[in-house]
Amino acid sequence: MTDESVRPSGRSAAGPQPLEPPAAAGAVPFLGHGLRLARDPLAFLSRLRDHGDVVRLRLGPKTLYAVTAPALTGALALSPDYIIAGPLWESLEGLLGKEGVATANGPLHRRQRRTIQPAFRLDAIPGYGPIMAEEAHALVERWRSAEVIDVTTESFRVAVRVAARCLMRGSYADARAERICAALATLFSGMYQRMVVPLGPLYRIPVPSNRQFNRALADFHLLVDEIVADRRAGGQRPDDLLTALLEAEDENGEPIGEQEIHDQVIAILTAGSETVGSTIMSILLALTEYPDLGRRIRDEVKTVAGDRPVAFEDVRKLTYTANVVVETLRLYPAVWILTRRTVTETELGGYRIPAGADVVYSPYAVQRDRRSFERHEEFDPGRWLPERSAEVPKYAMSPFGVGNRKCPGDHFSMAELTLLTAAVASAHHFEHAPGSDPRPRIGITLRPRRLLLRALPR
Repeated sequence: MTDESVRPSGRSAAGPQPLEPPAAAGAVPFLGHGLRLARDPLAFLSRLRDHGDVVRLRLGPKTLYAVTAPALTGALALSPDYIIAGPLWESLEGLLGKEGVATANGPLHRRQRRTIQPAFRLDAIPGYGPIMAEEAHALVERWRSAEVIDVTTESFRVAVRVAARCLMRGSYADARAERICAALATLFSGMYQRMVVPLGPLYRIPVPSNRQFNRALADFHLLVDEIVADRRAGGQRPDDLLTALLEAEDENGEPIGEQEIHDQVIAILTAGSETVGSTIMSILLALTEYPDLGRRIRDEVKTVAGDRPVAFEDVRKLTYTANVVVETLRLYPAVWILTRRTVTETELGGYRIPAGADVVYSPYAVQRDRRSFERHEEFDPGRWLPERSAEVPKYAMSPFGVGNRKCPGDHFSMAELTLLTAAVASAHHFEHAPGSDPRPRIGITLRPRRLLLRALPR
């Protein structure tokens, strides 16, 4: 997985003219393919590759272009002909705003990445190690006395606490973690519906689902304002990401605006809780359904750490555990759908993409493609051994993105997930409790629907 620049093949006056992409079957009047995307999006998007490398879809009156081939998703992500925009980002705008690193484009995005990047440098991550280890072992201890674990609550709580304690050091994590998790759970479900079934003004009608969504949105924004106000009122300036934001300057040397600070904190909390929490849930599902994974992780931890608790310093040696995490990211990517928008007419894979067009692609579909992976539906951590991972086509596995939109916290997240997986799998094995529902829950992120587990001692 590299960040090499790849450009779509340019149009040539002497060469063949680009083609119109084929249309996907199954559109219905008014909603287009929105109904299929709402009912079973994973299956629908996974089948599109059989119809072409680029396929036309309709969402309501809008035409979208679905990109299905790994090489073309890489070209799309790295080309300056596309920006962050489209149905996904429009549905997220009420949450993420327009001035955070997740949604900004151009010079603003580049300046914001420079502000936050120092917090995620490789040499900065060991400083977070004690917090990650403390939270992982606290989770293990709490589960020793739990009869049934509500994995949704537990996963999001630990993800929020790690993100807040590492990147925005303060005492607000305990008081606000539950509110953050509850608000995001409601928001990410409602935002996906708004993306695929674009009913516009109908979402403003005060029916119970819309009122619940609006309450969650208002509470989350209030939480962020409280976090920033607490830091300012305390008068402290710890060396963390929140301080970097409060002291950041724009291109003219002036302090950045309040809205940008707000949107940046939103981005930190969203990525650090929703995507990481969803991945923790999927890891625990994998440990439950494939018990041998946990046994092998326990043996690896025993070899590396002996009788002491696993620590951050062990992470680099936990290669099998890390491969379990990577294979989970392949089969159950939290970010399973992405959209872009063209800024000019362009060509992708021999197909014409008009200016202003919305483009969609699914990491879930790409990472489960039988043309890229042997036994593509099988959970196999061994496929990430060096001698085997070299066989994976370029861009067929990019869980943290590529190019200038690559997640800046990729090494942070991998260290956090590897350490947590090692801690819980070496202490417990898991089984489903009554009422557990491991089926995928489709929202802006992907995670198990309702995971209830018993944690049994090793």
